[in-house]
Amino acid sequence: MPVRRSAGKYRLSGQSIRSLEEFYDEIERLFKLPDGFGRNLDALWDLLTTDIKGPLELIWEASAVSKKSMGKDFSRVSALLREIGEQREDFTVSFR
Repeated sequence: MPVRRSAGKYRLSGQSIRSLEEFYDEIERLFKLPDGFGRNLDALWDLLTTDIKGPLELIWEASAVSKKSMGKDFSRVSALLREIGEQREDFTVSFR
């Protein structure tokens, strides 16, 4: 069953996200997801491409902190978010 959350601006705090698990914790908090969110890149893709109506702006503040702590996981997540931005006209992501 789709989540269908509202459009808007969502902020991720790089100070709070130092691992992939903390990233998914923050996504669940931001979008008020029910139990059962897959906590993987496929589930994140589905959530951001079909379950959240736009326009949607995702801002990852202090992203350098997350990047340093998360390493390859940050690269994978940020690449997926950028790809969603390319696929979806009403989705933007920025890293600050």
